[in-house]
Amino acid sequence: MKKLFLASYFSGAASLFADFTGNTCAGKRVVFIPTACLPEKAPFYVGADKKALAQLGMLIDELEISTASRQEIAGKIACADYVFVGAGNTFFLLQALKRTGADKLIRQHINKGKLYIGSSAGAMIVSKNIEIEYVKYMDSPAAAKDLHDDFAALAIVDFCVVPHLTNFPFQKAAKKIVDLYSAKLDLRPISNNQAVIVLGSEVKTVTAKSKRRFLFFT
Repeated sequence: MKKLFLASYFSGAASLFADFTGNTCAGKRVVFIPTACLPEKAPFYVGADKKALAQLGMLIDELEISTASRQEIAGKIACADYVFVGAGNTFFLLQALKRTGADKLIRQHINKGKLYIGSSAGAMIVSKNIEIEYVKYMDSPAAAKDLHDDFAALAIVDFCVVPHLTNFPFQKAAKKIVDLYSAKLDLRPISNNQAVIVLGSEVKTVTAKSKRRFLFFT
């Protein structure tokens, strides 16, 4: 059964992840892939997400796929309980996944039931296609010139996550994407304190506000 936790900003939705796992995530090994952040100037969110994972008691095994060997990538993903793919430039992330074959490995493990955590770019990449005409409002495709217009992504879900719906500095871009493409694509817009969770064929949007949680079935 497919198990996915797709967030805008994992640090802002960490309590929801604890609920999602039934508070069994402590002691689990998570392979942490920060590759998407490499083109970014100030990827503070990487440290924040790692801290949130550690505070939940998880054991972090960092994997930079752009420099790791295929053997190392395969080994670390296989040994992990969870796969975490972080935020940054979605086009650059897709390029690195395709170049190393990590896209196929991650897809195989998800299909076998390994829990996948995606934050921002990591959440967008599980769609069928990252659809350059809408992702470009948040990320620059110039960071991934070797894609050669091949934007086919992991194809794990049929919908497209739109992160940072109400959060600076992406709220205008997110609203524009929703306004332009809601009729064409199955969009799941979420803010930084929300996540889309997938269990098999069931999809929910979950929201954390203070100490209360709200579930919206979609």
